[in-house]
Amino acid sequence: MTALRIEQVPVLSDNYVYLIFDPDTNCCACVDPAVSAPIKTRLDELGWRLTHIFNTHHHNDHIGGNLQLKQAYECEIVGAQIDAARIAGIDTRVRDGQTFSFGSKTCRVFEVPGHTSGHIAFWFEEDQALFCGDTLFSLGCGRLFEGTPAQMWDSLKKFKQLPDETRVYCAHEYTQANADFAITVDPENADLQARQKEIAHLRQQGLPTIPSYIGLEKKTNPFLRADDPGVQKAVGLSGADTVAVFAEVRRLKDNF
Repeated sequence: MTALRIEQVPVLSDNYVYLIFDPDTNCCACVDPAVSAPIKTRLDELGWRLTHIFNTHHHNDHIGGNLQLKQAYECEIVGAQIDAARIAGIDTRVRDGQTFSFGSKTCRVFEVPGHTSGHIAFWFEEDQALFCGDTLFSLGCGRLFEGTPAQMWDSLKKFKQLPDETRVYCAHEYTQANADFAITVDPENADLQARQKEIAHLRQQGLPTIPSYIGLEKKTNPFLRADDPGVQKAVGLSGADTVAVFAEVRRLKDNF
C-alpha cells in the first residue's frame, strides 16, 4: 500500500490548508480550505482532482472555500455530525471514534471540543498523520472560544495517547510566537530551549515549522504538560489539579 502524499498550502496570513492524495486510488482530500483559488491552482499544478473536503470546525478560515470547491469538483464534504448546521455544504457527518474509508486508507475521527464545541480531528494511523485544525498547535493550543478548560484538556489528552511518531498537521503557523510564550512557563526545559533555537532558524529562512510530532509536543508543548512539576511550579500551582494548571497556562497565553 502506497503512502499518502501530503501537500501543505499556505493561505491568508498564517493558515495552512492540506491536500491529501492517495496514489493507489487517486482520491484527493482538502483539509480546512479557507479559500478556494490557491487550492485550485495547486491541484492543477499537481494534476490532482479533489474528491473530498475534511472540515475540522466551522470557522470561516477553515470552511470559506467549501462551496466554491464543491461546485468546481463535486467533492464530498466531511464534517462533525454534532456541528453539521455550521459546516457549509456538508455531505457526510462523522462522530467520535468513527472510522471511514478514504481511498485505500482508513481515517479515524476524534471529537476534540474546546476551541469550538464541535471541533473534530482526523487521524490516519497507517501514515502517522494527524490533522488537528485549531485544537493542537505546534507548541500551543487553540483559544477556548466555546469550550471549557476541562474539555480542552481532555481533548489534548486524546492526542497525547497517539504514537510519538505521529505527524501533527495543524492549521496555523504560530510556532515561533508559541515558543516565545512556552519558555516563560517551562524555562528549565532543555528540549524546549533547543527547539526554540531551531524554530528561529527555520523562520529566518522563511521555512515552515509544520509538521511537528506528538513525541516532540509531549516534551515541549506546555499545554500538554499541565501534569509536569516544572510547569506547575512556573505558574505557581505546584501539585494542583491538572485542569487548573492547564487553565492558568491558557490564561497566561491569552494575555501574553
